[in-house]
Amino acid sequence: MITLLTGGRVEQVDGLVVPAGEPVLGWERKPHGWCRGEACIPAFRAAEAETPEGVDLVRFAGLLSRPVVLDREEGVLAIGEPAELAVDHAPGFALDLPQGGRFELSALRGSKVALVFWASWCGCRYDIPAWDALHRELSAAGGFTLVSVSLDRDPADAAPWIADVAHPALIDAEGVVAELYNIVNVPTVVWVDEEGRIARPQDTMTATDTFRSMNNLSAEAATAALRRWVLADEPGLTAEEARAHLRLPTEEERTARLHARVAAWLFRRGRTAAARRHLDAAAALAPHDVSIRRGLMPLDGVDPFGEAYFELRAELEAAGVPIYRPLPDWQAPSASS
Repeated sequence: MITLLTGGRVEQVDGLVVPAGEPVLGWERKPHGWCRGEACIPAFRAAEAETPEGVDLVRFAGLLSRPVVLDREEGVLAIGEPAELAVDHAPGFALDLPQGGRFELSALRGSKVALVFWASWCGCRYDIPAWDALHRELSAAGGFTLVSVSLDRDPADAAPWIADVAHPALIDAEGVVAELYNIVNVPTVVWVDEEGRIARPQDTMTATDTFRSMNNLSAEAATAALRRWVLADEPGLTAEEARAHLRLPTEEERTARLHARVAAWLFRRGRTAAARRHLDAAAALAPHDVSIRRGLMPLDGVDPFGEAYFELRAELEAAGVPIYRPLPDWQAPSASS
């Protein structure tokens, strides 16, 4: 048996070959090829993954341009998401709400959305009440929803910080939404407009100045920009500017996130040595991805606010890698505007 990690789901599959006639990763065999909705893989291409016994999962994922990490020794296979990040198409996703029910980004089409990525292992957890107050204020005007997305690997770590909020508060424990939006650290905010387009790509934003001495970010500028976007319908960035500053993931980053997903799965089961092997692989592929390296510290029994984090900061600063990634100052509104 193989444990399959894909799309935030954990499934047990009987080996790496899916028996003939069964769906594969949501795709079904038709006479002319494999199809999902209106999209199809022609039969001649699909033949690369087909065997007399069925369909090879790893090869089929390759046909879909979805990265794969396979650990045969531990019996786990992780398959990543399609590379769909683009200004003209904010990737859709669905997650269970901690309070019950299910959230789907597509349900908010027709209104503006601010995706606020945070984690309990970041000081930005203290901004959640301020973000929630902004949601209450701006959603009252209509046509706006703020959605917070915790990157905590253990939902229990995020739960106390979102217990009494009014906005949809999600926990991306498997890192699927972070993968879709290429989030490498928190706090990061992405604006999605009424048509489902990315109006402002991954931007380091705060809702309070609690840690301004460390991050040199202006909460006043960030919240003023958000108010103008919602209330005055100011675009903030042109489509060309948004496209120029959208950080698309590299293949190394996509694979690193799968190693992190496998590491989290192994840590939760006490298989620490194997988990650290995948954590090391992720760090080697994407050393700048703080959401992976710091985000896995709690599962490894490491204090994410302690010496290990400051060593990580020093490593990145020495390499010239920014901890925070705000959009250029010329794009940010001044505090007086």
